[in-house]
Amino acid sequence: MRRTLFSMLLVLVLLVGMAGSVLAVSEKVEDAVNSYFANLPSDNHKISQVDFVDKVKAGEDLFVLDIRQPDVYNESHIKGAFNAPWGPGFVDCLDSLPADKIIYVYCYSGQTAGQTVALLNFAGFDAKSVNLGWNLGISRVDGYEAAVESEANVLEGTTSYKIDPEIKSAIVDYYKGLADVSATMFKNYKISEDMLKMMIEAEQDVTILSIRQPSAYAEGHIPGAINIGWGKGMQEYFGQLSADKKIIVYCYTGQTAGQTVAGLRMLGYDAVSLNGGMGMSANEPSGWANKGFEVVK
Repeated sequence: MRRTLFSMLLVLVLLVGMAGSVLAVSEKVEDAVNSYFANLPSDNHKISQVDFVDKVKAGEDLFVLDIRQPDVYNESHIKGAFNAPWGPGFVDCLDSLPADKIIYVYCYSGQTAGQTVALLNFAGFDAKSVNLGWNLGISRVDGYEAAVESEANVLEGTTSYKIDPEIKSAIVDYYKGLADVSATMFKNYKISEDMLKMMIEAEQDVTILSIRQPSAYAEGHIPGAINIGWGKGMQEYFGQLSADKKIIVYCYTGQTAGQTVAGLRMLGYDAVSLNGGMGMSANEPSGWANKGFEVVK
């Protein structure tokens, strides 16, 4: 009992410390975010891990960003991939990215790559994330070993493409914010399944947003969740979200939730994604349902 009360108190303290309000957003940033969601492509700015590995093995000229930390990058990474570790320092690579090539991004499981891909597209790049990242996607593809190397590749030089100053400033602020949440339960703009469960049990006043399709939401969702289905035009409903509550976004495995969190945060909302999403067989044991937590209809 004491442990439960302590855990709930911890949630309250952290929530008070992380409370935020919607900030003023420039018209250019708002237009970039809204345009992104208004024109979502059929591939959801993603590529399957199999198709990606096949492209690498075929020797296609790809521009790849590995945003995992340097220690794992140095152990093994996709051939030709550049290391731009997720964190406040990621913005250092922005002036070296090509505007005339697709930028393929992968992380560990796809969630932070989802955030990165959305931000890069807001800036005018054509970026796609690799489904399920390295741990759950690439490394599980048969024969992937033929597509990897351990020799580091150095990202250097600048390109002629210039990001709009207002959008670039907002992206820089976005990544700077990672330093503020690094020691909290919202590290990487995410929250664990266990911490969300504690918040629900403590009846915290937060918004839980499911962006799964309405049919999936109807079959089962996290208690108290509302639904805005992922797809073109979803940005039209963002204005109905509370500006003074933390928004916890979840999808199936966390990847499109990552994109959504990037958009909402750029619009000034205090949004984070749920680790592993609702959970599917592909990302077990991560995800709400995979943890065996309550699902309601």
